[in-house]
Amino acid sequence: QAQLEESGGGLAQPGGSLRLSCAASLGKGSSIGAMGWYRQASGTERDLVAKVSMDGKIEYGDAVKGRFTISRDTAANTAYLRMDSLKADDTATYFCNALIWETLRGWKTYWGQGTQVIVYA
Repeated sequence: QAQLEESGGGLAQPGGSLRLSCAASLGKGSSIGAMGWYRQASGTERDLVAKVSMDGKIEYGDAVKGRFTISRDTAANTAYLRMDSLKADDTATYFCNALIWETLRGWKTYWGQGTQVIVYA
């Protein structure tokens, strides 16, 4: 089975920047389709931040358009999220998500354990 390892969360001031990374470890014969980031603030649902498909199509959540940038290193099975112009409302736990093809099980969705981002004044 695959595993997703996130890194890069932490503290930032409003207007600051952070960069998240998500590295996927794949099982034999597996390959990654889409990768992305979702976030969940306390007491709210998990919402899309950004995702990138296997063919490079990118989608952003409305709240982060123009401020966050997702990128992907296909060879390294890694996705990145550059977060600029951070706001207090960006405070949340950020989860990496990947759609992975597994030879015996087909397409499966995986989640990372989450990394916390806190934006404070």
